Amino acid sequence: MSKKKNIGQFRNIGIMAHIDAGKTTVTERILYYTGKSYKIGEVHDGEAVMDWMQDEQDRGITITSAVTTCEWDHSLIQIIDTPGHVDFTVEVERALRVLDGAIGVFCAVGGVEPQSETVWRQADRYAVPRMAFINKMDRTGADYLAAVASIKEKLGANPVMIQLPMGSEERFAGVIDLVAMKQIVWDDDDTQGAEYTKGDIDPNYMDQAQEYRETLLEAISEVNDGIMEKYLGEEEIHEKELKDAIRAATISRRIVPVLCGSALKNKGIQPLLDAIKHFLPSPLDIPAVKGLDPETGEELAFFPKKDDPLAALIFKVSMIEGRKLSFARIYSGRLETGSEVFNPALNKTEKLSRILQMHANKRERLKEASAGDIIGIVGLKNSGTGDTLCSRAHPVFLEKMEYEEPVISIAIEPKTHADQEKLEDVLGKFIIEDPTLKVRNDEETGQTILSGMGELHLEIIISRMLKEFNTNVNVGSPQVVYREILLSEERGSAVFEREISGKTLFADVRIRLEPLERGAGIAFESRVDGDRIPEQYLPSIEKGIRESLEGGYLKGYPLVDIKIVLEDGAFDERSSELAFSVCASMACKDALEKASLGLLEPIMAVEVFVPDTHMGDAIADLNTRGGKIESISPKAGTQVVKAVVPLAKMFGYSTALRSATQGRGTFSMQFSRFDRV
Repeated sequence: MSKKKNIGQFRNIGIMAHIDAGKTTVTERILYYTGKSYKIGEVHDGEAVMDWMQDEQDRGITITSAVTTCEWDHSLIQIIDTPGHVDFTVEVERALRVLDGAIGVFCAVGGVEPQSETVWRQADRYAVPRMAFINKMDRTGADYLAAVASIKEKLGANPVMIQLPMGSEERFAGVIDLVAMKQIVWDDDDTQGAEYTKGDIDPNYMDQAQEYRETLLEAISEVNDGIMEKYLGEEEIHEKELKDAIRAATISRRIVPVLCGSALKNKGIQPLLDAIKHFLPSPLDIPAVKGLDPETGEELAFFPKKDDPLAALIFKVSMIEGRKLSFARIYSGRLETGSEVFNPALNKTEKLSRILQMHANKRERLKEASAGDIIGIVGLKNSGTGDTLCSRAHPVFLEKMEYEEPVISIAIEPKTHADQEKLEDVLGKFIIEDPTLKVRNDEETGQTILSGMGELHLEIIISRMLKEFNTNVNVGSPQVVYREILLSEERGSAVFEREISGKTLFADVRIRLEPLERGAGIAFESRVDGDRIPEQYLPSIEKGIRESLEGGYLKGYPLVDIKIVLEDGAFDERSSELAFSVCASMACKDALEKASLGLLEPIMAVEVFVPDTHMGDAIADLNTRGGKIESISPKAGTQVVKAVVPLAKMFGYSTALRSATQGRGTFSMQFSRFDRV
């Protein structure tokens, strides 16, 4: 396809929205009308082409961003359908990093919903030009103007209506194109929305159409001097001039063109495809991608030219049918099957065994791909998400992607011995795919701890382990690891005299344990003369006591912040290092049996980001968890609450915060210190 197409006809776009706004349904219709699918797949039937994973079909949600390619009116459209659930934000982040334009899909009833705000902010960060599509115009309660108003108010965008709906709810029949001043009506017949009629505007809608056409011209004249002169001079503005002005303003992110329809009822998709072609940028319309020279640190620019040096970014890695598939966007230069590429992050050369054009989970082999293409690559053994592919002669680091830290953890253990053998391998594959997933082994509890972006995120991973890799695990809450402390000074003594392997051993040890300040650790001091206990035995005595403290006494947790003073003892010719080590451990146990002990628990430093409107609920929830609020500071429409909270009370917090803030609150958490329970 790259050979036939001029790069100016490429449109690399993403479809992003809140969960349930209808993104996947919109994408399915695009595939149907562009001839990529022969039948329309429905999300609610579990047949959507783009939702190909078993879990996506079972739950009716998008989990991974799927990549597909289609053609419309001589344009090559490469689409990434992204998830809407906040737990899979990383998928949206990765897609936006490599896109040239995006379509925000909004529900005509709900308007801008919390997760729409999150993805919109992500698109702002990557300076992605956008259009808006108000979907579900056929639903009861659909209100086009209210949805447009919410885009302006909640997202701070400049929405400009280029279409009006003809009726709403069950009376929604079609749309009025305010640029061409024509109406488009879909036939309610067996063509599944493939056939429609474009004609003059119905007299009943004419007044409203003229009113909003004026609003459109006013909005465009504010961002385009040529249109302003004609508008003020009351000259005729031709359709092509207006389209060019809308395109320029969209690409410069000064406006967001707004369209409407009902994807489920097959209305509004063809004009949306036209708008993608007319108003969203090609790779030639966006600034050259910038990177750094790995050796000199000098900034380099790469232009979308096939014959320039190679610069490509891996934005996602998937394990499909057990094989590693890397998704990459080529910004400059070209790739050929069988060729070698250089990864400057690893300082390694890798060989491409296949280049694939993606259609969800189906693929078509390509001999080569060039600037502007979004492709799948097989054969990269070491390269991962966020890595740059370039030529050794022109090395470059493209900007790395940043990910949020995981906020929730569970403990997992294999159910059978066979699962034990597979578990490590399976977890390794998931980590390659998903940078927000973290795995660690807790040395103190022996548990495997899996951390992710939310409870649903981890639930899906556990489900995929079983369905895709046939690996069964038991899931439990991770144990909170406490510490024990000494509350008062105590003495202990022991005499060890025993026959081991036909040899009698002897040692005599007297110690004093003293509490230290929080965080001081364990200190050892000897106040014994060399003639009472020779110096050679001191390391064995210290080792015996430290090992004894590891197991604790109160609940079996390690004892910390304690000073060990060796006060007295005795030895003779039967003494040995082993005898003193065991004797010291017995003396320590003697002291702990008489001592007054306390428990310390891990305290976490928590930073919560909440909208002003939900501030009270978020603080009340932290208070019920025994949290202490340390500071509250405003930051661009949200409040940042810093608090310290016991870890034991933080399980399930992710879900509670989302419930309290309608999904708009986020938080980060890290270990602060141990404190008294």
